[in-house]
This record gives sequence, C-alpha cells and structure tokens, in this order.
Amino acid sequence: MQNNQRPEPSSRPLLKTRRHLDPTVIENLLESAAILLPTPTMDYALSIFDKIDDPDSSAYNVMIRAFTMKQFPQKALILFKQMLENAVPFDEFTFPCTLKSCSRLRGRKEGKQIHAQIVKCGFWSNGIVLNTLIHMYANCGEIEIARKVFDGMPERDIFAWNSMFSGYVKSGYYEDAVRLFYEMRALGVRFNEITLVSVLTASGRLADIELGEWIAEYTRANGLVVNVNLVTALVDMYAKCGELDKAQRLFDQMDRRDVVAWSAMISGYSQARRCKEALDLFSEMQIANLHPNEVTMVSVLSCCAVLGTLETGKWVHLYIKKKRMKLTVTLGTALIDFYAKCGQIDSATEVFQMMPSKNVYSWTALIQGLANNGQGKKALKFYQLMRERNIEPNDVTFIGVLSACSHFGLVDEGHEFFNSMSKEFGIEPRMEHYGCMVDILGRAALIKEAYQFIKKMPFQPNAVIWRTLLASCRAHKNVEIGEEAVKQLVSLELMHSGDYILLSNIYASVGRWEDAMRTRNQMKERGIKKTPGCSLIELEGEIYEFLAEENAYPLKEVYCAAEDMIKQIKAAGYVPNTADARIDAEEDDKEAAVSHHSEKLAIAFGLIRTPPGATIRISKNLRVCTDCHNAAKIISKVYNREIVLRDRNRFHHFKEGSCSCNDYW
Repeated sequence: MQNNQRPEPSSRPLLKTRRHLDPTVIENLLESAAILLPTPTMDYALSIFDKIDDPDSSAYNVMIRAFTMKQFPQKALILFKQMLENAVPFDEFTFPCTLKSCSRLRGRKEGKQIHAQIVKCGFWSNGIVLNTLIHMYANCGEIEIARKVFDGMPERDIFAWNSMFSGYVKSGYYEDAVRLFYEMRALGVRFNEITLVSVLTASGRLADIELGEWIAEYTRANGLVVNVNLVTALVDMYAKCGELDKAQRLFDQMDRRDVVAWSAMISGYSQARRCKEALDLFSEMQIANLHPNEVTMVSVLSCCAVLGTLETGKWVHLYIKKKRMKLTVTLGTALIDFYAKCGQIDSATEVFQMMPSKNVYSWTALIQGLANNGQGKKALKFYQLMRERNIEPNDVTFIGVLSACSHFGLVDEGHEFFNSMSKEFGIEPRMEHYGCMVDILGRAALIKEAYQFIKKMPFQPNAVIWRTLLASCRAHKNVEIGEEAVKQLVSLELMHSGDYILLSNIYASVGRWEDAMRTRNQMKERGIKKTPGCSLIELEGEIYEFLAEENAYPLKEVYCAAEDMIKQIKAAGYVPNTADARIDAEEDDKEAAVSHHSEKLAIAFGLIRTPPGATIRISKNLRVCTDCHNAAKIISKVYNREIVLRDRNRFHHFKEGSCSCNDYW
C-alpha cells in the first residue's frame, strides 16, 4: 500500500488470497472504500484505484461520485479530465456527478465543456443528465441557458420542472417562476410539494398574495399540512406579503418548527418594522434551544439597528464569533449597518476590515455610516479606496457620498460627485440625491443657490426637498425663502407639526415674535398636534421607552433625576428655550414642559442607571429640538459623559460640550 498505509481490516482476507486483483472484486472494494466508509479523506480509496491497471468508466464513476459527495469537487473534475485524456468512454452515470461538481464550484466554463461532451456522446436526450445540466446552469447564474435546455427536452418529468423552478428562485427570477407554474398547470402537468415550496418563495418575494392563498387552500384541501417544509414556506410567504397575523397563526399551529420557520417569522416582523416583536420572538427561539442561522442573524441585526439596541446586537456578534459562523458579505454588511446605526462607527469599520470579501453594499453601508456619524472626511476616503479597488458605486453609495460632503461643507466636491453620477456611471439622480444637494447648499448658507437648484430640477420636488430647504432657512434665519418653502409645502400636502415649528423658529430667530406666535396658533387652530416624542434607551438587554411628559412610568425616580440634572446644567449656563414647549402649555408650565421632553428623561435615566463615564445611547423618533440639543451639550460636559443620540435625521455625538453635527441638523 502507498505511504506505508495499513490496509483496512476488511481488505486483508482479499490480499491473502490475492482476490483483490479480480476486476469484479476490486470494483466492489473500491466502492466500499470510496463511498461507504465514513472517513473524510479519500486516501484509502485512491490507493485501491491506483492499483487498477486500466480503470474502466465504472471505476472512474465511483471515484467522481465519491469526490463530489465528500465535498472535493475540484478533484472530481480532474478525474473527469483524466477519463477524457485516457479515452475512457463516458456513460450516463459519469455526467450527473461531474455536473454537480461544476455546480458546487460555480464552474460555468467547465460546465459548458461537459455539456459539449454530453451532446458529442449522444446523451442529450437522457432525462437524468439533462436535469442535472439544468441545475448546473441555474446554479452558475446561466438561467437563460438552463431554460433553453429545459425547453429542448423531448420529455420533461417532475424533476426537470422542479430543477427549473429552483433555478429561477435561486437566481431571483421570481416572475419567471410564477409564469412557469401557470404554464405547468395549463399543460396539466402534476406538481408536488417541492414545486409548491419554490413557487411559494417566488410569490412571497413578489408579494403575490393571491397565488399564495391559492397554494394555501390547495395544501389544506389535499392534506399536505403535515409537510414541514411546505408549511414553513407558507409561513414565509404570508410574512413576506405582510400578512403577519396569518403567518403567526400558522406558525403557532406547527407541531415541529425548525430554524427556517423561526427565521421566516423573525424576518417577517423585521421587514414590517415590528422590531420589538421580532426580538421577542428571537428570545423565544433561544428558549426553544434552536440555533439561529445566517438569515435569523441578519434579521435580528436589522431590528437592533432600527431600535438602536446596542447590547442585543453585540450579543449577536459575540454569538457569531463563538459559533465560528462564516462572516459572509450579507452577514458582515448587516453588522456594519447595525454598528453604524447604533453610533459605534469604529466597530463598524473594524467589521468591514475583517470581512474576507466585500461588495458594493458593504462599502456603501460603511460610507453611509461614516457620513451619518459626522465623519465625512473618512467617508470620502473610503469612497476613494472603493474606486481604487475597481468597485463601481450604485445610487445608494452616492447618497452616502453626498451626505459626507454635506457634513464636511464640501460644496464644489458635492457638485462634482452629483454630476459624475450620470456622466461616469450612467446613474440618473433620484429625488434623494437632489435632496442631498439642497442640504449641501443649505448647510453652506447658500440658501438662494439651493432655492434656484430646486427650481431647475427635472421633476417636481417633493415635500422632503422643501422641508430640507426650510430647515436651512431656520439655521440661517432666511425668512423670505422660508415662507416660500412653506407655500410650496401647503400646495403639496397638509403641513405637519414640524413645518409649523420650523417656520415659527425662523420668525423667532429674527425677533418677529408676533409672527412666531401666529404660526403656533394656526397650528393649534387647525387641530394639528405635534407627534409625541418617544425616546428609547437599552440597558442590560432591556429596552426602556420614554414619552414626553408621560407620568405612567413604573420608575418614578427618573423625574427626580431629571430635575436634579436640570439644576446642575443651569448652574453651568443652561437657559431653557421655552419656545420648544408644546403650544397648549400655559406660560408658567412651559419650562417644566421642555424639561420633560423624552430625550431628557432618557438621558436622566441613563445617568442614574449606568456607571460614571459610561456612554449613554438614545434613539428618538423625531428630530431633536433646539432646547434638548443645547441641554445635551452641557450635560456631556457637566457629567463628563459621551451621549450618542440618534434622531429622525442623523446622529448627534455629544462630547465635552460640543456636538458632531456642529449645531446644524
């Protein structure tokens, strides 16, 4: 035996009697060694194969099949090439396993070469060979060629149809999968549960609830609810179509729920932005002692990003490391997005650097994260690195790049990037890109230029564009264009509370107090109420929610802490801005009203519940008001704390009395 390897015990009697040289015996021995033995390596099988003087197609087929089964696809293809060089004739068993190896390697070039051999050897009508060929092309992204093979088949069994459905779904051709299903039904071809799982996946991605309901009814009528994979696909379909109550009922009725079913439900809640419910379900999944997969982790991280629940997300990251889960592009990008949206941009950058491979979405997530966290210069540096790596940006990348220019005050560079979208990359700017340009000009106090830019837009500007201009007018005290922005907003839609407050603040900033009061009164007369401010803080994995001037907290000490905090910062120069109080508050109550804004309550709670020096992280549903912004700056200095506050627009990193937004938000 080669390499002084001791022969397996089962082969010793054959060696003694020299029957191992008998071709019939040696092929049986080869199959036992290559396929039946549980050993991960193929050394023993190879030693037997090498002893065969002129191995025939059966011997080669055994080895190719074994290498494919044991995840050595490259070696399987080397043996196929050796067969070709030695003029060993192929048979119908040679091609399926060889094509599976091509599929696993995404070897479309090798697959096409084998396809040529199939035609040359006359196996182009063999159903098993053609089914595997369809699967190989679909898996390698050659879905159109797969369809040509499918259409050219003289007879198509259920395996051929299912290979095509699976190929369409894996390649993201969901509409084609649905069309093929209707064609299948029109032809009267019988389908099975495997077919329905693929079609349900497609209907879920297309939000085709009508087709999904038809399959659900068919499943019930034909007693297929015992099929776990099919019911899981139904849960996923309902969740993807936004029918979460139906998905949950079906999920609750399942006798056996695997990780795919749990992931489908968690993903559904995540996509519907019902993030607290998604995290609650994730906790139940852990209690059920089920190990989450990549899909689960991505959904959970997305929810943590939305809610700003840093500790839960960090636990997920730790779990990924502990279980040695592969840091795929999808999972890595989700981690980058999570850390960036929780204000931990250094951790986001660290994950990015650790990722073995990155795509445009990974780069974009980091660039956007850096821009939103006030690190515009660094964001542009990473954009430059991205271009040096020959990775072409997409339309979302430019939102991050233009935001970075806005935060860093780079007007000329912003214009250059904006123009390069269509000139260099063929990307037509969307409403969001025009909004970024208005923000760039507005931040730089170029209010008239921003207004003219809006007037020259190739399509009708939306309310967000005019609100961006209105916010710039508030920052730079431009009453005339601010009033024009409000006129445009009125013509587009009903103004909301934030519009009135911005206009009122513009009047107040130039001393037009009567106009400021009139604007506030108009808001009150028209019954427009300010959306209640809501702030979240996560401590030790638990989320605490605070509403402005809400007295229903189980933790009453937060009000005492807030009052003490206000006293401390008043001594350091804080003067309450009562203009930010609610309109219906009495004059004597206005100072108390602003002191009970949700972010102040959350910060006070953080001060009493975290150790000295610890960073306080808050998420708010609205734009932070001027008074709370000023207060947070002073709190960060008086208490020597960094406060990371994520509002509706951007991140504010308060540290040592200043904010990363440079008081423009």
